Amino acid sequence: MKKTLLLTIALLLNAAVFSQSRATLLNESFDKTSLPSGWKVMGDGAKNWSIAKSDNAGGKPNELDLFWDPIFKGTSRMVMTPLDLTNVPAIAISFKHYLDYYPYYEGTCTIGVATSSDNGATWNDGWRQEYDKTDRYVVDEIIKTDDMGKANVLVCLYFEGNTNDINSWQFDDILIFSQEANDAELTSVDVPSNLGNGYNYVTFTVRNLGSSTIESFEAKYQVEGSDNFISETFETNIETFASEQFTFKKANFFSEGDITLNVEVTSVNGEDDDFNDNNINSKDIFVGMSTVQKISMIEHFSSSTCFPCVFTNKDMDTLTQNNAGRFTYVKYPMNGPAPGDPYYISDCNTRRTYYGVNNVPTLFLDGTTKFTNYAISQEKMDISYNTPSFFDIRGSFTLNDSTITVIADFMPYINIKNLKAYVTVNEKTTTKNIGSNGETEFHHILMKMLGSPSGTKLDFEAGTYQRLEFSHDMTSTNVEELDDLEVAIWIQNPTTKEVLNSRFAYEYTEHVYPAQNVNITITGNDPKAVVSWEAPSQGTPDGYNIIIDGKLIKENIEGLTFTDEATAWNVYDGLRHIVEVVAVYEGGRKSVSAIGKINDEVNVNEFKENQIACDIYPNPVKDELTIATEANVEEIAIYDIYGRTMRQQVNKTTGQQVIDVDDLENGIYFINIKTDKGNIVRRFIKN
Repeated sequence: MKKTLLLTIALLLNAAVFSQSRATLLNESFDKTSLPSGWKVMGDGAKNWSIAKSDNAGGKPNELDLFWDPIFKGTSRMVMTPLDLTNVPAIAISFKHYLDYYPYYEGTCTIGVATSSDNGATWNDGWRQEYDKTDRYVVDEIIKTDDMGKANVLVCLYFEGNTNDINSWQFDDILIFSQEANDAELTSVDVPSNLGNGYNYVTFTVRNLGSSTIESFEAKYQVEGSDNFISETFETNIETFASEQFTFKKANFFSEGDITLNVEVTSVNGEDDDFNDNNINSKDIFVGMSTVQKISMIEHFSSSTCFPCVFTNKDMDTLTQNNAGRFTYVKYPMNGPAPGDPYYISDCNTRRTYYGVNNVPTLFLDGTTKFTNYAISQEKMDISYNTPSFFDIRGSFTLNDSTITVIADFMPYINIKNLKAYVTVNEKTTTKNIGSNGETEFHHILMKMLGSPSGTKLDFEAGTYQRLEFSHDMTSTNVEELDDLEVAIWIQNPTTKEVLNSRFAYEYTEHVYPAQNVNITITGNDPKAVVSWEAPSQGTPDGYNIIIDGKLIKENIEGLTFTDEATAWNVYDGLRHIVEVVAVYEGGRKSVSAIGKINDEVNVNEFKENQIACDIYPNPVKDELTIATEANVEEIAIYDIYGRTMRQQVNKTTGQQVIDVDDLENGIYFINIKTDKGNIVRRFIKN
């Protein structure tokens, strides 16, 4: 996906001058690894500016970075490519920025926007602001200087002060435009990149870049490759530069596979948008069999002989206290600074080498987000936790004398190969590895990586769980208290280093074995789904939970069958439903799911055997579809293969009737006929 805010605009900044007839004058989000063509530094700090691979400002990598070293006191200007502002009385500028504040010299830092029409000999301030706090900020300002209306205008983003007062300052998504009355920017499609099979709502964000308040707008969305779309009018009150998130009222059924979702604003305040180039946004989405809650994986390299580690450890203690149940944690004690942590073992070095860690403290969140010399932020934790996962993990461990036995189940909702599973035994709190930094206790300290420290290679088939079992005598480790152990389990892509999910194992208890052999049948004239399964191979659950298409339908069922009388498939819609059965044990402990999947052909045939007599013809159909039944027809609805309603009408007729389908695009459809004797569902092809 393109990183730029306006996905439909191909504004490359190596074109030096833009015509004033275009609303967008400059749009830069630093996709490349070097400064944009035509950009230059004037004044101090020529060596302080670069393009960083970070995303601290709130956009996507990369971003413009101002670093503290080499130190200077003065003004440094990042000058952008020239703009033609002929007949432009004012410009609007918008950008994101993040200040990593370090009050050392004067205590405040200033950034601003200035313009020049004499090639930088004279600069006119359009906006400036002092900052004295580490945080993320957004700037939206109207710039009116004496340089407006001229043909060759330089715009600069400048820093004023002493770089001793900052660690760094990042900037991203710089947008300069001439303001129109109606200008709605579709900023983002906010649907997660990972979705589970089933009905999902489409959410998006609109920002008002125009001078008029947006009181209403119309938007539509569709899956790329399909001519069918959902449209809706939204009533709102978005002031200039404000943003608001919206959700279409009608959910869409997304089936397994890759899709591209397109969302478009089609009108603003009942009129055409004055600038259409920013009205469309898209998102690539992968749909798996289902998704599960992501548990954030924290890996922390530290040492009891590291003084900066003290502050990071305190911040991490606060973070974990505020996020109980949302994380898995392993801390690797390292052998430096000399003499190093007494609890350092070779397993720690294996992970250090894997990540290329050269100093402590260093932390990784989900294997891909690195934090050096400071703790993980709550914002990053929230992003991680709220990202759906395609892997469920459940494990348990028991202790017999000094031998720990761990069983871990991994349930994938996608087909994927060449992953690595890791299982570690940690001690929750240690007090005997005191070093020289003044700390007297340490948390989540690694005692042993079970199996290979390089992980256990696994290939996964969607819907089929895999199990790992390990035993180890803990007397061979640095363990202090055998009743203070925890087991961390995670699954990781060894190439990208992304941790797909993680979990702490259930402690000092028997394993949570899953149910087996889920089967689904469709029965009755008013069709119902009957779900049946077999008990686990070991263990006795207190009950079972039923999940259909990612939604919890029923909890704590005591038997081995469930009849669904409530969900959307009571009128079978031809969509591929996923059913999960979760075994629930004492104390609310849960197994991974056992999965059953509706097969279109089998279930449609079973369903038809119980249907009311009804014929539809011709099939395939070109323009008119005839329905013939002896039942009293009350309502007719036609759905496409995505579950979207293409037509719905109320009928009070008996016998034969004709439906005009000429306006439907070619493809497969399902027609649901509601009668006084039950529901009739048929599949037809339009060509």
